[in-house]
Amino acid sequence: MKKALIVWGGWEGHEPKQCADIFAPILKAEGYDVTVSDTMDSYTDKDLMNSLSLVVPIWTMGNITGEQLGGLLEAVRNGVGIGGWHGGMGDSFRDQTEYQFMCGGQWVQHPGGEVEYEVHITNPFDPVTEGISDFKMKSEQYYMHVDPSNVVLATTTFSGDHLPWIKDTIMPAVWKRVYGRGRVFYTTLGHSAGDFDVPECLEITKRGLLWASK
Repeated sequence: MKKALIVWGGWEGHEPKQCADIFAPILKAEGYDVTVSDTMDSYTDKDLMNSLSLVVPIWTMGNITGEQLGGLLEAVRNGVGIGGWHGGMGDSFRDQTEYQFMCGGQWVQHPGGEVEYEVHITNPFDPVTEGISDFKMKSEQYYMHVDPSNVVLATTTFSGDHLPWIKDTIMPAVWKRVYGRGRVFYTTLGHSAGDFDVPECLEITKRGLLWASK
């Protein structure tokens, strides 16, 4: 049986526990043995980390110790998959550049706060996005600093209504990549648990986690 670890915490505005409560049952329904933890000390448990197929971090901002980060990065480099969304993965540990390198990006701005925007599927043949059409979100539209080696699956375009100088900027919204032998999936969607009421948002995230799993 595949094993998954969900680690939640950090800034509560992104509803980390509520999001963990959404995805733990989804992974269990897919046949995973799921461990849910509210401490990053889980990353220091080598027996646990070596047994995993997937890590799902849901920890916005916060601080991570060198031992905790080392355990996580080593596991992914050795082949454990990692997948996550929004600030729970893309705005964690702002002083840890190696973590950002693994993720393939870092949040820097969400102009206008919660706004309505469109997600454009750029790769309709990838298993993560196959059969999903463009769709709208009303949420935080993330402006990211991104790695050019990412395999981009969906994008969003900024209107410029809130920051005129970024008008028509096309920003990756869903991507996948590798870090060592580990698969990495990330989506900027998922500001709060309610975002996953949008069927396309939920399905892309679910598929991305399953893709990342070894």
